[in-house]
Amino acid sequence: MTDTLDIQHLIVRYDAELRRVMFRRCGCWDMAADIVQETYQRMLSGDLWRAADNPRALMHRIAANLATDYERRDAVRDRYLAKSDELPDWVAETEARQPDRLLAARQRLGRLAAAVEGLPPKCRRVFEMRKFEELSQAEIAERLGISRNMVEKHLRNALLALQQVDDD
Repeated sequence: MTDTLDIQHLIVRYDAELRRVMFRRCGCWDMAADIVQETYQRMLSGDLWRAADNPRALMHRIAANLATDYERRDAVRDRYLAKSDELPDWVAETEARQPDRLLAARQRLGRLAAAVEGLPPKCRRVFEMRKFEELSQAEIAERLGISRNMVEKHLRNALLALQQVDDD
């Protein structure tokens, strides 16, 4: 019974610290919790914690090794997924150059341009300054002598008008 109490004492004493360290390392509370849980399982299997001179250091070393393993698995998975999502350049170019896709893209662009031209003058000017000149809302407000709230209102109206083009 004392062995159980010893390991429980160890876990209670260092659990929050170990979780924080693992969170800082992996950036995810769930991942940190998984690593800490597996750390405890490894410490209990084979009674590693009894043989250790410094059980706290052992816990941190096991957790660090597990975190490294997780990172490696994630890197391999990400590399595999990235490669499987890639298409050869010639496929992408072929898709983009299909006559029906080109026609549809040109028609959509024409509708969007007409929608921008159909905006009220001040609304259109605010939209153009934001999207084409890449000015901040504060800069637009200052240049046009209007409030930032008015700039936001014009941008909202412009985006709603452009959304309607896609909805139709």
